[in-house]
Amino acid sequence: MNARLFLLTFAIASMALAADWPQWRGPDRTGYVSAGEAVPTALGAELPVVWHVPVGDGFASPVVAGGRVFYLDQKDGNEIAHAADAATGKELWHAMLFSAHRDGFGIGPRCTPVADSAEGRVYFQSAKGELQCLAASDGKQIWRVNYVTDLGAIYIGEKGKAAGASRHGAAGSPIIDGENLIAQVGSASGASIVAFDKKTGAVVWKSQSDQTAYAAPLISEVAGVRQFISFTAEALLGLDPRDGRLLWRRPLQTALGRHVTTPVVVGDLVIVASHQIGLVATRIARGGEGLVASEAWVNKNAAMNFTSPVIVDGFLYGIGPAKNLVCVNCNTGEIAWEKTGLIQTSGDKAEAGFLVMGKNIGMLTDTGVFVLFDADPHGYKESGQAQVCGLTWCNPAYAAGKLYLRDQRELRCVSLLPGAANTH
Repeated sequence: MNARLFLLTFAIASMALAADWPQWRGPDRTGYVSAGEAVPTALGAELPVVWHVPVGDGFASPVVAGGRVFYLDQKDGNEIAHAADAATGKELWHAMLFSAHRDGFGIGPRCTPVADSAEGRVYFQSAKGELQCLAASDGKQIWRVNYVTDLGAIYIGEKGKAAGASRHGAAGSPIIDGENLIAQVGSASGASIVAFDKKTGAVVWKSQSDQTAYAAPLISEVAGVRQFISFTAEALLGLDPRDGRLLWRRPLQTALGRHVTTPVVVGDLVIVASHQIGLVATRIARGGEGLVASEAWVNKNAAMNFTSPVIVDGFLYGIGPAKNLVCVNCNTGEIAWEKTGLIQTSGDKAEAGFLVMGKNIGMLTDTGVFVLFDADPHGYKESGQAQVCGLTWCNPAYAAGKLYLRDQRELRCVSLLPGAANTH
């Protein structure tokens, strides 16, 4: 291969990877669209629908990798894993995962898949704790493990005082770290968090005994230390992703362990939220031979229930308790501004999915309106909004100028850029 052909091949491969949205909240789980990828600067009142296909019940967000959309839904009382062509929506394969969970919120899967396009694998986790590694090409099972029967996790369902994932199901998406897949299993027998060999499913390490909640974990560097960060039903904690060793722990408990927000990191702060404890910042610092966690600030007026926020230039954007869009100063915890009237859901709580798109933020409301506004701590400035789907609690995926999203009836691909409707 000559040098010019090599560079062209490398550039095409890099573009393909940059266009992927392979896991919960994007390439690095922060909600950020990859640097260099084209993003909209304004929205029209109507956006082209590239394709739409019917889907069954569920709350799991779709992901995009290697030209395919991977998603979960429910049919005939079972969770079903699917792969579809990202350009047309045509189903390529489907596979039965496990029996479906049902509660007061509805029936169906809760957990966003994790795609590893470089290895040709995709990982699906059911609400009842069935984890399967499937071949991305045809959906054939490579390995599987069940958190309840194999690792001692407890699944009860929406009964009595059952808390966290034992109540509403395993919702926090596992995360790939090198050769491992790290999952929040929830076993009280020293296997709350487990690292599996991503190719074979063999257990690499086990750690802690917390009941897990619903928040997806994050791997990030804080206080100069790379760490796995988990918001369990009992605490916010950091582990060494190499061996599961506990680095720090801060107890945070609420009734029924309803902790949903993915941790976000800014500097030496780790920020999470719950409807009861508020928006909480924990400072991580070096102390003695390890790390020490302490409270930095709490703002109950910015308590977030279901929505995982995003951070841009030291300011956090999310949905507050009054169904209001809030911008919060991460240094002080003070609300810089708030905007009401954008969330029109009829319920008492609100949900939205956030994407950081260059200098703007895209927000998909739970009524299916996509709003584009400036990432500006000085005030709210909108650059357009459009109805893109029906009622949804799912975060959208963004790839190659298109938004992939699902509501209660359909999986949809919507073009946000001129010309993106005909390309992938």
